[in-house]
Amino acid sequence: MKRIKYVVALILTLALLGGLGYSVIYGLGEDKSGSLSSIDLGLDLAGGVSITYEVVGDETPSKEDMSDTIYKLQQRVDQYSTESQVYQEGSNRINIEIPGVSDANTILEELGQPGNLYFIAQTDANGNENYHYSSGYSVDADGNIVMDENPQFGYILDKTLEELQAEGSIVLSGEDVAASQAVYQQDSYGAQEPVVSLEFTDNGAKAFADATTKAFANGESIGIYYDGEFISVPNVQAAITDGKAVITGMSSYEAADNLASMIRIGGLKLQLNELRSNVVGAQLGSDAIRTSLYAAAVGFALIAIFMIVMFRLLGFSATLALAFYTGFMVFLLSAFEMTLTLPGIAGIILSIGMAVDANVLVFSRIREEITAGKDVDAARKNGYNKALSSILDGNITTLIVAAVLWFLGTGSIKGFAETLILGIILSMFTALVVTRFITSVLYGIGLQNPVLYGKAKKLNKIDFVGKRKIFYGISCAILVAGVIAMSINAGAGKGAFNYSLDFVGGTSTTVTFDKAYELAELESGAAADIKAAAGINELQIQTVTGTNQVIFKSTTLDVAQREAVENVLESKYNVTADNIAAETISGVISSEMRASAIEALVIALILMLIYIWIRFKDIKFGAAAIVALAHDALMVIVSYAFTRLAVGSTFIAVVLTIIGYSINDTIVTFDRIRENQHLATGRKELEDLVNGSVTQTITRSLFTSATTFFTVLALYIFGVADIKAFALPLMVGVICGTYSSICIASPIWYDFKTSFKNFISKKAEKAENV
Repeated sequence: MKRIKYVVALILTLALLGGLGYSVIYGLGEDKSGSLSSIDLGLDLAGGVSITYEVVGDETPSKEDMSDTIYKLQQRVDQYSTESQVYQEGSNRINIEIPGVSDANTILEELGQPGNLYFIAQTDANGNENYHYSSGYSVDADGNIVMDENPQFGYILDKTLEELQAEGSIVLSGEDVAASQAVYQQDSYGAQEPVVSLEFTDNGAKAFADATTKAFANGESIGIYYDGEFISVPNVQAAITDGKAVITGMSSYEAADNLASMIRIGGLKLQLNELRSNVVGAQLGSDAIRTSLYAAAVGFALIAIFMIVMFRLLGFSATLALAFYTGFMVFLLSAFEMTLTLPGIAGIILSIGMAVDANVLVFSRIREEITAGKDVDAARKNGYNKALSSILDGNITTLIVAAVLWFLGTGSIKGFAETLILGIILSMFTALVVTRFITSVLYGIGLQNPVLYGKAKKLNKIDFVGKRKIFYGISCAILVAGVIAMSINAGAGKGAFNYSLDFVGGTSTTVTFDKAYELAELESGAAADIKAAAGINELQIQTVTGTNQVIFKSTTLDVAQREAVENVLESKYNVTADNIAAETISGVISSEMRASAIEALVIALILMLIYIWIRFKDIKFGAAAIVALAHDALMVIVSYAFTRLAVGSTFIAVVLTIIGYSINDTIVTFDRIRENQHLATGRKELEDLVNGSVTQTITRSLFTSATTFFTVLALYIFGVADIKAFALPLMVGVICGTYSSICIASPIWYDFKTSFKNFISKKAEKAENV
């Protein structure tokens, strides 16, 4: 009867997993839209445009002005996409994101410099016209109609805005408008007509009264000028002194509503300057989603095979739990309405690999218990109890890194941190709850033979401490080689590192051609055409191995130059706009990116040192961990020098991710040292303790590294250019992190421990002699 209960539990578990998978893919509602399809996609996946503006001036703008500006900009960009977002960054910056738009360059041009709305008098104080109406043609002396050479239509300014401002012809600006809306009013025949109703601020009311008094006396108009063109030029039919006015003559209510909207949202109180803009083709995003799904599927399959082969029934339990983890992750991304970005996908797939780590910790402990003679049931319970401390410490330290990324990062880095945080929390839940439940169910239905669970193989103790100088020497040799590579590159004029636009500023254009080109072909063909179209002299070319993607880097290109580049690519190389992504970053953003990278690294290291010190009650553990982490960070940095990968925003995420991953690995070993520390009474015993503890955990370290490496390798094989740039140094970091956890961290702790004791002994001996 009891076994039947577990059989029913297993059936329900599999049914729940199937239902979760169905809801993720197909959904359960009437629209049959699964969680996967309902996840909000960021610009890099959906395509579109993003802009970062900075308030002009040295003074920090008030919260009210920033809030008002954001509100009006939001109204302004809503016309392009209902998914548009406008939000504040820091104290004086505003980010605009407009996903899913098809003509991003046009939007950039239309947005221009926000906040330019003016009411302009028709004539100046001397009676000279400030603007005139142009029909595009003129009548010559013979009475013939002659088209103008460069015909312009509508009202045209005769002076610059600066000249108009200086002479006082700009009577009002947008900020003087308190309200603007479309309404109906009765005309002279009693019919309802659409009009635009305006209300002015106190200062605006006075200025408008003076302007309309003059205009009415002279039979003139007051033109409303918005972002480079007149949107309305109404004649003044009376002096308006009460601060309220209406604009008549609207062709329809829709026309009145559009005019009212432009007046309302054109009155920004702050002048903004564009710092950064990014245009992404939708095709690049769809390719990223497709290839990332391939990577996730391949990574999942490799992990499942590895876990089942190595841990047998326990590995099967972990595979089912990992399936639950993946489904929960997609469901929560949809439920929390988190915006998924390209680095976010990388964070999810990376967390899939790291999610196995807690299971490996538990399973390794269970097999040790079985080897020690415990029955399977007792081994399962002891395994979870003994592994709990390491799981919590390892995941909390990784959470610290992810939290630092989230608080200090922006844009894509913040998106990566969000999915990593969610993944870490979810991985602990699935390992400690879901896997444990599935294992209990399988045990309950009768799968209790120890052969199904395996035993830990007894390894000969390895002398890591005795060989530590060799390990230190290997690391130093690699670092020295890296410094030499940096010096050679710098001497050749290439720079020590291949800094991306995130660090130096400029425009990067990523193009997906219909075939792969050799570098020589690109230099003589596309690159030459791009330089001619944009009117630039220098252009860097970076091909993406295994794809048809090419990245062109140049000085900052304006909208006209970007369009010229896009046109030449479309006309000569059959590249559609969907396959072109352009990003522009100013030097201000670049210098701040470098500073934030250092700040994030230092803060993460300090917080982890404090946590380890508190948990292990010995600062030498924390100091040794920091040395090992510094080692890993330097190794990753050196890999950038060797490979010449672009050092940009993903560089920060890579370094901090490796720190989080490596500290997780190191803490497991330190936890075993702490557990065995009571066995050491002298220097020799301490050396044996370290060697024994590292040997006991080496299998677990290698298994965890293998599963993480599988997922990152899948990312590199199937991913698009940005994913490859993230995955390659991450693979280097996984290898270095494993090496440092086994060969560097524990020997360093041993050196700190013995050196400190020797220092105390010498001090005591010297005191006695005195």
